[in-house]
Amino acid sequence: MPELDSYEAARDWLYSLKNRGSKYGIDRMERFAEVLGHPQRNYPCIHVAGTNGKGSTCAMLERIFRDQGFRSGLSTSPHLVRQGERIQVDRRILGEPQILEYVRELLPFAEKVAEEDPDLHPSFFEFMTAMAFLHFARESVDVAVVEVGLGGRLDATNVLLPEVSVITSIGLDHCEILGDTLAAIAREKGGIIKPGIPVVVGLLEPEAMKAIREICDERGCELVRVEDRFGRDLANYPQTNLHGSYQRINAAIALTVADVVRERFGLDLEKAKRSLLEVAWPGRWEERQLENRKIVFDVSHNSEGARWLDENLADLVVRSGGKRPDIVMGVMGTYRAASLVPVAARWAASLLFVMPEQDRACTFDELKSFVPVGFEGEVSDAKLAELFPEKGVCALDFPSDRPVVVSGSIYLIGEIWDRFYEESPLGQGALQDF
Repeated sequence: MPELDSYEAARDWLYSLKNRGSKYGIDRMERFAEVLGHPQRNYPCIHVAGTNGKGSTCAMLERIFRDQGFRSGLSTSPHLVRQGERIQVDRRILGEPQILEYVRELLPFAEKVAEEDPDLHPSFFEFMTAMAFLHFARESVDVAVVEVGLGGRLDATNVLLPEVSVITSIGLDHCEILGDTLAAIAREKGGIIKPGIPVVVGLLEPEAMKAIREICDERGCELVRVEDRFGRDLANYPQTNLHGSYQRINAAIALTVADVVRERFGLDLEKAKRSLLEVAWPGRWEERQLENRKIVFDVSHNSEGARWLDENLADLVVRSGGKRPDIVMGVMGTYRAASLVPVAARWAASLLFVMPEQDRACTFDELKSFVPVGFEGEVSDAKLAELFPEKGVCALDFPSDRPVVVSGSIYLIGEIWDRFYEESPLGQGALQDF
Protein backbone atom coordinates (compact mmCIF):
# COMPACT_ATOMS: atom_id res chain seq x y z
CA MET A 1 0.00 0.00 0.00
CA PRO A 2 1.52 3.37 -1.00
CA GLU A 3 2.59 5.98 1.55
CA LEU A 4 0.37 9.01 1.14
CA ASP A 5 2.04 11.72 3.19
CA SER A 6 0.82 14.71 1.15
CA TYR A 7 -1.87 15.75 -1.30
CA GLU A 8 0.73 15.62 -4.07
CA ALA A 9 1.45 11.98 -3.23
CA ALA A 10 -2.27 11.19 -3.33
CA ARG A 11 -2.65 13.07 -6.61
CA ASP A 12 0.24 11.16 -8.18
CA TRP A 13 -1.14 7.84 -6.94
CA LEU A 14 -4.54 8.63 -8.41
CA TYR A 15 -2.88 9.59 -11.67
CA SER A 16 -1.06 6.24 -11.69
CA LEU A 17 -4.42 4.50 -12.01
CA LYS A 18 -4.33 5.61 -15.64
CA ASN A 19 -1.70 2.92 -16.24
CA ARG A 20 -4.27 0.25 -15.39
CA GLY A 21 -6.06 1.08 -18.62
CA SER A 22 -9.49 2.44 -19.45
CA LYS A 23 -12.32 0.89 -17.46
CA TYR A 24 -15.89 1.43 -18.54
CA GLY A 25 -18.32 -0.69 -16.55
CA ILE A 26 -20.45 -0.79 -13.42
CA ASP A 27 -19.24 -3.94 -11.63
CA ARG A 28 -16.31 -2.29 -9.84
CA MET A 29 -18.38 0.61 -8.58
CA GLU A 30 -21.16 -1.67 -7.36
CA ARG A 31 -18.64 -3.66 -5.30
CA PHE A 32 -16.82 -0.53 -4.10
CA ALA A 33 -20.10 1.04 -2.93
CA GLU A 34 -21.03 -2.19 -1.21
CA VAL A 35 -17.86 -2.41 0.89
CA LEU A 36 -18.30 1.27 1.80
CA GLY A 37 -21.80 0.58 3.09
CA HIS A 38 -23.62 2.29 0.21
CA PRO A 39 -23.20 5.91 1.35
CA GLN A 40 -25.20 7.10 -1.68
CA ARG A 41 -28.37 5.74 -0.07
CA ASN A 42 -28.28 8.31 2.74
CA TYR A 43 -29.82 11.23 0.83
CA PRO A 44 -32.14 11.89 -2.13
CA CYS A 45 -30.49 12.74 -5.42
CA ILE A 46 -31.08 13.93 -8.97
CA HIS A 47 -29.17 12.00 -11.66
CA VAL A 48 -28.27 13.90 -14.85
CA ALA A 49 -26.98 12.42 -18.12
CA GLY A 50 -26.63 13.90 -21.61
CA THR A 51 -24.22 14.63 -24.42
CA ASN A 52 -24.19 18.36 -23.68
CA GLY A 53 -25.72 20.59 -21.05
CA LYS A 54 -25.64 18.20 -18.12
CA GLY A 55 -23.10 20.22 -16.11
CA SER A 56 -24.99 23.48 -16.60
CA THR A 57 -28.27 21.79 -15.72
CA CYS A 58 -26.70 20.37 -12.56
CA ALA A 59 -25.46 23.83 -11.58
CA MET A 60 -28.95 25.27 -12.12
CA LEU A 61 -30.60 22.56 -10.04
CA GLU A 62 -28.06 22.99 -7.25
CA ARG A 63 -28.77 26.72 -7.15
CA ILE A 64 -32.53 26.12 -7.06
CA PHE A 65 -32.25 23.79 -4.08
CA ARG A 66 -29.69 25.87 -2.20
CA ASP A 67 -31.67 29.09 -2.62
CA GLN A 68 -34.65 27.38 -0.97
CA GLY A 69 -32.73 26.39 2.13
CA PHE A 70 -31.52 22.91 1.23
CA ARG A 71 -28.00 21.74 1.97
CA SER A 72 -26.89 20.70 -1.48
CA GLY A 73 -24.31 18.30 -2.83
CA LEU A 74 -22.96 18.73 -6.36
CA SER A 75 -20.90 16.11 -8.19
CA THR A 76 -19.65 16.97 -11.69
CA SER A 77 -16.77 16.16 -14.01
CA PRO A 78 -14.30 17.00 -15.33
CA HIS A 79 -12.89 19.89 -13.30
CA LEU A 80 -11.45 23.10 -14.69
CA VAL A 81 -8.48 23.80 -12.42
CA ARG A 82 -8.82 22.07 -9.04
CA GLN A 83 -9.69 18.44 -8.50
CA GLY A 84 -11.99 19.36 -5.63
CA GLU A 85 -14.36 21.19 -8.01
CA ARG A 86 -15.84 17.77 -8.71
CA ILE A 87 -17.25 17.48 -5.19
CA GLN A 88 -19.02 20.46 -3.65
CA VAL A 89 -21.38 21.04 -0.73
CA ASP A 90 -23.25 24.34 -0.89
CA ARG A 91 -20.77 25.19 -3.70
CA ARG A 92 -17.72 24.84 -1.45
CA ILE A 93 -15.22 22.67 -3.26
CA LEU A 94 -13.42 19.81 -1.56
CA GLY A 95 -9.99 21.01 -0.39
CA GLU A 96 -6.72 19.21 -1.08
CA PRO A 97 -6.27 18.16 2.59
CA GLN A 98 -9.76 16.63 2.54
CA ILE A 99 -8.99 14.78 -0.69
CA LEU A 100 -5.83 13.39 0.89
CA GLU A 101 -7.76 12.10 3.91
CA TYR A 102 -10.45 10.53 1.74
CA VAL A 103 -7.88 8.78 -0.47
CA ARG A 104 -6.17 7.41 2.64
CA GLU A 105 -9.51 6.19 3.95
CA LEU A 106 -10.72 4.69 0.67
CA LEU A 107 -7.48 2.99 -0.29
CA PRO A 108 -7.82 -0.03 2.05
CA PHE A 109 -11.33 -0.67 0.71
CA ALA A 110 -10.01 -0.49 -2.85
CA GLU A 111 -7.25 -2.94 -1.97
CA LYS A 112 -9.82 -5.25 -0.37
CA VAL A 113 -11.91 -5.56 -3.51
CA ALA A 114 -8.75 -5.88 -5.63
CA GLU A 115 -7.72 -8.87 -3.52
CA GLU A 116 -10.97 -10.55 -4.49
CA ASP A 117 -10.33 -9.79 -8.17
CA PRO A 118 -7.56 -7.50 -9.53
CA ASP A 119 -9.97 -6.30 -12.24
CA LEU A 120 -12.22 -4.85 -9.54
CA HIS A 121 -9.67 -2.22 -8.45
CA PRO A 122 -11.45 1.13 -8.75
CA SER A 123 -10.45 3.62 -11.42
CA PHE A 124 -9.75 7.29 -10.76
CA PHE A 125 -13.31 8.25 -11.64
CA GLU A 126 -14.68 5.56 -9.37
CA PHE A 127 -12.51 6.86 -6.53
CA MET A 128 -13.90 10.34 -7.06
CA THR A 129 -17.46 9.05 -7.29
CA ALA A 130 -17.10 7.11 -4.03
CA MET A 131 -15.49 10.16 -2.43
CA ALA A 132 -18.45 12.31 -3.46
CA PHE A 133 -21.01 9.84 -2.14
CA LEU A 134 -19.17 9.50 1.18
CA HIS A 135 -18.63 13.25 1.55
CA PHE A 136 -22.29 14.03 0.89
CA ALA A 137 -23.35 11.49 3.51
CA ARG A 138 -20.99 12.91 6.11
CA GLU A 139 -22.03 16.47 5.36
CA SER A 140 -25.69 15.42 5.75
CA VAL A 141 -26.81 16.99 2.49
CA ASP A 142 -30.54 17.32 1.94
CA VAL A 143 -30.18 16.54 -1.75
CA ALA A 144 -27.34 15.71 -4.16
CA VAL A 145 -27.22 16.61 -7.84
CA VAL A 146 -24.99 14.10 -9.62
CA GLU A 147 -23.71 14.37 -13.18
CA VAL A 148 -23.01 11.21 -15.17
CA GLY A 149 -19.38 10.90 -16.25
CA LEU A 150 -19.74 9.02 -19.55
CA GLY A 151 -22.83 7.46 -21.09
CA GLY A 152 -25.07 6.28 -18.29
CA ARG A 153 -25.79 2.54 -18.29
CA LEU A 154 -22.27 1.55 -17.28
CA ASP A 155 -21.19 4.80 -15.63
CA ALA A 156 -19.93 4.63 -12.04
CA THR A 157 -22.65 7.02 -10.88
CA ASN A 158 -25.34 4.56 -11.98
CA VAL A 159 -25.42 2.87 -8.59
CA LEU A 160 -27.77 5.69 -7.57
CA LEU A 161 -31.51 5.35 -7.09
CA PRO A 162 -32.61 8.93 -7.82
CA GLU A 163 -35.79 10.93 -7.30
CA VAL A 164 -35.74 11.75 -11.01
CA SER A 165 -33.52 10.79 -13.94
CA VAL A 166 -32.59 13.55 -16.39
CA ILE A 167 -31.31 13.35 -19.97
CA THR A 168 -30.42 16.79 -21.28
CA SER A 169 -29.47 15.99 -24.88
CA ILE A 170 -28.37 13.20 -27.20
CA GLY A 171 -25.65 13.78 -29.79
CA LEU A 172 -22.93 11.87 -31.60
CA ASP A 173 -19.99 11.90 -29.18
CA HIS A 174 -17.80 9.17 -27.66
CA CYS A 175 -19.12 7.00 -30.51
CA GLU A 176 -16.32 4.46 -30.09
CA ILE A 177 -17.80 3.60 -26.67
CA LEU A 178 -21.47 4.52 -26.82
CA GLY A 179 -22.40 3.67 -30.41
CA ASP A 180 -22.58 5.47 -33.72
CA THR A 181 -26.31 6.23 -33.96
CA LEU A 182 -28.52 8.52 -31.91
CA ALA A 183 -30.66 5.55 -30.93
CA ALA A 184 -27.68 3.55 -29.67
CA ILE A 185 -26.33 6.49 -27.68
CA ALA A 186 -29.81 7.20 -26.30
CA ARG A 187 -30.06 3.63 -25.06
CA GLU A 188 -26.70 3.96 -23.28
CA LYS A 189 -27.66 7.24 -21.64
CA GLY A 190 -31.12 5.89 -20.95
CA GLY A 191 -29.44 3.23 -18.87
CA ILE A 192 -29.78 5.57 -15.87
CA ILE A 193 -33.57 5.18 -16.04
CA LYS A 194 -34.80 3.17 -13.05
CA PRO A 195 -38.15 1.35 -12.79
CA GLY A 196 -40.94 3.67 -11.69
CA ILE A 197 -38.70 6.75 -11.42
CA PRO A 198 -39.84 9.79 -13.47
CA VAL A 199 -37.65 10.89 -16.40
CA VAL A 200 -37.17 14.45 -17.67
CA VAL A 201 -35.68 14.97 -21.14
CA GLY A 202 -34.59 17.98 -23.19
CA LEU A 203 -35.15 18.60 -26.89
CA LEU A 204 -34.15 15.24 -28.35
CA GLU A 205 -34.15 14.22 -31.99
CA PRO A 206 -37.02 11.84 -32.89
CA GLU A 207 -34.70 8.81 -33.17
CA ALA A 208 -33.29 9.43 -29.69
CA MET A 209 -36.69 10.27 -28.18
CA LYS A 210 -38.14 7.02 -29.52
CA ALA A 211 -35.39 5.01 -27.81
CA ILE A 212 -35.90 6.81 -24.49
CA ARG A 213 -39.66 6.41 -24.67
CA GLU A 214 -39.27 2.67 -25.23
CA ILE A 215 -37.08 2.37 -22.12
CA CYS A 216 -39.60 4.38 -20.08
CA ASP A 217 -42.44 2.16 -21.28
CA GLU A 218 -40.48 -0.99 -20.43
CA ARG A 219 -39.66 0.26 -16.93
CA GLY A 220 -42.96 1.91 -16.08
CA CYS A 221 -41.59 5.46 -15.89
CA GLU A 222 -43.38 8.73 -16.48
CA LEU A 223 -41.67 10.57 -19.35
CA VAL A 224 -41.73 14.36 -19.02
CA ARG A 225 -40.53 16.31 -22.09
CA VAL A 226 -39.65 19.97 -21.82
CA GLU A 227 -41.29 20.60 -25.19
CA ASP A 228 -44.61 19.47 -23.67
CA ARG A 229 -44.19 22.22 -21.07
CA PHE A 230 -42.57 24.98 -23.13
CA GLY A 231 -43.06 24.05 -26.82
CA ARG A 232 -40.21 24.25 -29.37
CA ASP A 233 -39.82 28.04 -29.55
CA LEU A 234 -36.87 28.94 -27.31
CA ALA A 235 -38.26 32.45 -26.88
CA ASN A 236 -40.80 30.89 -24.51
CA TYR A 237 -38.15 29.17 -22.41
CA PRO A 238 -36.99 30.40 -18.98
CA GLN A 239 -34.35 33.09 -18.78
CA THR A 240 -30.94 32.40 -17.21
CA ASN A 241 -27.83 34.48 -16.68
CA LEU A 242 -25.75 31.85 -18.52
CA HIS A 243 -25.17 32.99 -22.09
CA GLY A 244 -26.64 31.34 -25.16
CA SER A 245 -30.05 30.08 -26.20
CA TYR A 246 -29.02 26.49 -25.45
CA GLN A 247 -28.77 27.52 -21.80
CA ARG A 248 -32.45 28.39 -21.93
CA ILE A 249 -33.08 24.75 -22.85
CA ASN A 250 -31.04 23.70 -19.82
CA ALA A 251 -33.00 26.18 -17.70
CA ALA A 252 -36.27 24.64 -18.93
CA ILE A 253 -34.97 21.18 -18.02
CA ALA A 254 -33.97 22.34 -14.53
CA LEU A 255 -37.31 24.05 -13.96
CA THR A 256 -39.18 20.97 -15.19
CA VAL A 257 -37.20 18.78 -12.78
CA ALA A 258 -38.02 21.21 -9.96
CA ASP A 259 -41.70 20.90 -10.85
CA VAL A 260 -41.55 17.09 -10.92
CA VAL A 261 -40.07 16.99 -7.39
CA ARG A 262 -41.91 20.10 -6.16
CA GLU A 263 -44.15 18.27 -3.71
CA ARG A 264 -41.36 15.99 -2.52
CA PHE A 265 -39.21 18.99 -1.50
CA GLY A 266 -41.81 21.74 -1.14
CA LEU A 267 -40.19 23.86 -3.85
CA ASP A 268 -41.47 27.29 -4.88
CA LEU A 269 -41.29 27.46 -8.69
CA GLU A 270 -41.32 31.26 -8.79
CA LYS A 271 -38.25 31.30 -6.55
CA ALA A 272 -36.75 28.63 -8.78
CA LYS A 273 -37.13 30.90 -11.81
CA ARG A 274 -35.27 33.65 -9.97
CA SER A 275 -32.49 31.21 -9.06
CA LEU A 276 -31.93 30.55 -12.77
CA LEU A 277 -30.78 34.16 -13.07
CA GLU A 278 -28.00 33.66 -10.48
CA VAL A 279 -26.22 30.50 -11.65
CA ALA A 280 -22.44 30.17 -11.45
CA TRP A 281 -20.93 27.75 -13.97
CA PRO A 282 -17.50 28.86 -15.25
CA GLY A 283 -16.25 28.50 -18.78
CA ARG A 284 -19.60 28.32 -20.52
CA TRP A 285 -19.34 31.25 -22.93
CA GLU A 286 -17.93 33.29 -20.10
CA GLU A 287 -16.90 36.82 -21.06
CA ARG A 288 -14.03 38.35 -19.09
CA GLN A 289 -11.56 41.20 -19.39
CA LEU A 290 -8.01 40.00 -19.94
CA GLU A 291 -5.68 42.98 -19.66
CA ASN A 292 -7.02 45.46 -22.24
CA ARG A 293 -9.20 43.15 -24.29
CA LYS A 294 -12.42 41.18 -24.02
CA ILE A 295 -11.85 37.42 -23.91
CA VAL A 296 -14.50 34.71 -24.03
CA PHE A 297 -13.90 31.25 -22.57
CA ASP A 298 -16.15 28.58 -23.99
CA VAL A 299 -16.08 24.80 -23.60
CA SER A 300 -17.95 23.89 -26.79
CA HIS A 301 -16.24 20.62 -27.59
CA ASN A 302 -18.24 18.41 -29.96
CA SER A 303 -20.52 18.41 -33.01
CA GLU A 304 -23.64 19.28 -31.01
CA GLY A 305 -21.76 22.09 -29.27
CA ALA A 306 -20.61 23.39 -32.67
CA ARG A 307 -24.19 24.41 -33.44
CA TRP A 308 -24.34 26.63 -30.38
CA LEU A 309 -20.79 27.92 -30.91
CA ASP A 310 -21.90 29.08 -34.36
CA GLU A 311 -24.85 30.96 -32.87
CA ASN A 312 -22.76 32.58 -30.12
CA LEU A 313 -20.00 33.65 -32.49
CA ALA A 314 -22.54 35.25 -34.84
CA ASP A 315 -24.03 37.14 -31.90
CA LEU A 316 -20.57 38.23 -30.69
CA VAL A 317 -19.71 39.70 -34.09
CA VAL A 318 -22.94 41.72 -34.06
CA ARG A 319 -22.33 42.94 -30.50
CA SER A 320 -18.74 43.86 -31.42
CA GLY A 321 -19.83 46.18 -34.21
CA GLY A 322 -18.93 43.73 -36.94
CA LYS A 323 -15.42 43.01 -35.64
CA ARG A 324 -14.54 39.35 -35.98
CA PRO A 325 -12.80 37.67 -33.07
CA ASP A 326 -9.39 36.10 -32.94
CA ILE A 327 -10.06 32.48 -31.99
CA VAL A 328 -7.74 30.27 -29.96
CA MET A 329 -8.74 26.62 -30.30
CA GLY A 330 -7.63 23.26 -28.96
CA VAL A 331 -9.72 20.11 -29.48
CA MET A 332 -9.82 16.52 -28.20
CA GLY A 333 -10.19 14.16 -31.18
CA THR A 334 -10.32 14.72 -34.93
CA TYR A 335 -14.03 13.85 -35.21
CA ARG A 336 -14.75 16.82 -32.94
CA ALA A 337 -12.32 19.10 -34.76
CA ALA A 338 -14.09 18.30 -38.03
CA SER A 339 -17.19 20.03 -36.66
CA LEU A 340 -15.65 22.81 -34.59
CA VAL A 341 -12.85 24.21 -36.77
CA PRO A 342 -15.06 25.09 -39.79
CA VAL A 343 -17.50 26.88 -37.47
CA ALA A 344 -14.67 28.86 -35.90
CA ALA A 345 -13.28 29.73 -39.34
CA ARG A 346 -16.67 31.05 -40.46
CA TRP A 347 -16.46 33.90 -37.93
CA ALA A 348 -12.77 34.30 -37.09
CA ALA A 349 -10.40 37.11 -38.03
CA SER A 350 -7.59 34.65 -37.25
CA LEU A 351 -7.14 31.13 -35.93
CA LEU A 352 -4.49 30.19 -33.39
CA PHE A 353 -4.28 26.48 -32.64
CA VAL A 354 -2.96 25.08 -29.38
CA MET A 355 -2.57 21.60 -27.86
CA PRO A 356 -3.68 21.04 -24.27
CA GLU A 357 -1.53 18.58 -22.33
CA GLN A 358 -3.88 15.67 -22.89
CA ASP A 359 -3.21 12.46 -24.80
CA ARG A 360 -6.24 12.93 -27.04
CA ALA A 361 -5.40 16.49 -28.11
CA CYS A 362 -5.40 17.07 -31.87
CA THR A 363 -2.05 17.93 -33.38
CA PHE A 364 -1.50 21.27 -35.11
CA ASP A 365 -1.52 19.57 -38.52
CA GLU A 366 -4.78 17.81 -37.74
CA LEU A 367 -6.44 21.06 -36.70
CA LYS A 368 -5.13 22.95 -39.73
CA SER A 369 -6.42 20.25 -42.05
CA PHE A 370 -10.00 21.21 -41.13
CA VAL A 371 -9.62 24.92 -41.97
CA PRO A 372 -11.82 25.48 -45.04
CA VAL A 373 -10.19 26.40 -48.33
CA GLY A 374 -10.64 30.11 -48.84
CA PHE A 375 -10.24 31.15 -45.21
CA GLU A 376 -8.58 34.55 -45.47
CA GLY A 377 -7.34 35.06 -41.94
CA GLU A 378 -3.98 34.08 -40.48
CA VAL A 379 -3.64 30.49 -39.26
CA SER A 380 -0.91 29.83 -36.70
CA ASP A 381 -0.04 27.62 -33.76
CA ALA A 382 1.64 28.10 -30.40
CA LYS A 383 2.37 26.38 -27.11
CA LEU A 384 0.20 27.34 -24.18
CA ALA A 385 3.28 27.78 -21.99
CA GLU A 386 4.43 30.51 -24.38
CA LEU A 387 1.05 32.25 -24.49
CA PHE A 388 0.50 32.12 -20.72
CA PRO A 389 4.00 31.86 -19.21
CA GLU A 390 3.08 32.86 -15.63
CA LYS A 391 0.36 34.29 -13.46
CA GLY A 392 -1.18 37.44 -14.92
CA VAL A 393 0.94 37.34 -18.08
CA CYS A 394 -0.69 36.86 -21.47
CA ALA A 395 1.37 36.92 -24.66
CA LEU A 396 -1.55 36.79 -27.10
CA ASP A 397 -0.52 39.28 -29.78
CA PHE A 398 -3.87 40.28 -31.24
CA PRO A 399 -5.27 43.76 -31.96
CA SER A 400 -6.84 44.98 -28.73
CA ASP A 401 -10.00 46.22 -30.46
CA ARG A 402 -11.00 42.69 -31.46
CA PRO A 403 -12.49 40.18 -29.02
CA VAL A 404 -10.68 36.92 -28.33
CA VAL A 405 -12.50 33.59 -28.05
CA VAL A 406 -10.85 30.54 -26.49
CA SER A 407 -12.81 27.42 -27.31
CA GLY A 408 -12.74 23.72 -28.07
CA SER A 409 -12.11 21.83 -24.84
CA ILE A 410 -12.73 22.18 -21.12
CA TYR A 411 -9.16 20.93 -20.62
CA LEU A 412 -7.87 23.86 -22.67
CA ILE A 413 -9.77 26.39 -20.57
CA GLY A 414 -8.60 24.76 -17.36
CA GLU A 415 -4.97 24.75 -18.41
CA ILE A 416 -5.07 28.43 -19.32
CA TRP A 417 -6.75 29.40 -16.06
CA ASP A 418 -4.24 27.32 -14.11
CA ARG A 419 -1.40 29.23 -15.71
CA PHE A 420 -2.95 32.70 -15.68
CA TYR A 421 -4.80 32.82 -12.36
CA GLU A 422 -2.75 30.58 -10.01
CA GLU A 423 0.53 31.57 -8.35
CA SER A 424 2.11 28.53 -10.00
CA PRO A 425 0.46 25.81 -12.10
CA LEU A 426 -1.27 23.27 -9.87
CA GLY A 427 -0.90 20.43 -12.34
CA GLN A 428 -4.30 18.97 -11.50
CA GLY A 429 -5.39 19.00 -15.13
CA ALA A 430 -3.74 15.59 -15.52
CA LEU A 431 -6.41 14.21 -13.18
CA GLN A 432 -9.10 13.90 -15.76
CA ASP A 433 -11.35 11.01 -16.71
CA PHE A 434 -9.50 8.02 -18.02
